[in-house]
Amino acid sequence: MNSAAQPSPKPSAVPGDAGLTTGVLARRLGVSPMTLRSWDRRYGIGPTARTEGGHRRWTAADVATVEEMCRLTATGVPPADAARAARAFAAGPLPAAVVAAASAPAPPAGRSRVAGALPLGDVRQECRGLARAAVRLDAPALDKQLTAAVERYGVVVAWQEVMVPTLHAVGRRWASSEDRYVEVEHLLAWHVSTVLRRSAPPAAPVAAPAAGCVLLACVPGEQHTLPLEALHAALAREGLPVRMLGAAVPFEALDAAVRRLGPVAVVLWAQERARAAPALARHVAGLRWGMKGARRGPAVLLGGPGWSRSQPDGVLRPAGLAQAVEALRALCTAG
Repeated sequence: MNSAAQPSPKPSAVPGDAGLTTGVLARRLGVSPMTLRSWDRRYGIGPTARTEGGHRRWTAADVATVEEMCRLTATGVPPADAARAARAFAAGPLPAAVVAAASAPAPPAGRSRVAGALPLGDVRQECRGLARAAVRLDAPALDKQLTAAVERYGVVVAWQEVMVPTLHAVGRRWASSEDRYVEVEHLLAWHVSTVLRRSAPPAAPVAAPAAGCVLLACVPGEQHTLPLEALHAALAREGLPVRMLGAAVPFEALDAAVRRLGPVAVVLWAQERARAAPALARHVAGLRWGMKGARRGPAVLLGGPGWSRSQPDGVLRPAGLAQAVEALRALCTAG
């Protein structure tokens, strides 16, 4: 529920070259000019000076106030509450109770049904701030919040309970809004990918083919790599040797990689049912290498909703990222 609009202070006159325009400030903060105008109209967080020609300008004090507003909303504080805290910030030191309420991190088990412009539902508190940053196309806030989620919860929980719900919310809004929010989904997915890759330590060496590794690949034609990137980061952080082949790996390339690396396990991802290839899974599971009498082959794990009706016998089907990590850890330890 929005609070009543707050009247802006009476503008003071400034020279024409003093203060910032709304457009310049929006670019500096990484938000849209429309967002700044909305905050001004709804909450009184706006420019307080005018040039001699009557043009509104943001003074240094105005900028400090709106920067505080951006900081608070990026952490998930509702805009009306953030505006009150930002105005108090501009007026002087914040009371301890306001600081605690506005700036304290959400508890791990926190849930929120408020999602700004996105239909998040019952999710962790962190998803709210992430959704708002995504809708604002606020790249620095996205990077900061995603990194903090991984550092706080680890890759598995951050992926399952922070990244995925927000990605799904953007996807639902895109599907129901005639191709709006495409830019939101692309920016969010890019930063999720960036943070996942950055969170993985350098690749562990593989004494191929004796020691083996875990090989990750999307089936031919499949472009959805984010779930495999999450698995790659989780395995790498556990110190397990893992190799990522990425999107749309051709049959011949996958076959060659398996024969060269001798992996302990191969994970095949299929997001869409039309891409799932049972014959490919059976082929990979049947590959063998090593000396006669001691030949070995990979375990095959299938990931993604595309395999729902296409699961061949003799392969594993983890229910999610946590189960996949557990199964692969066991395979690598046994191998």
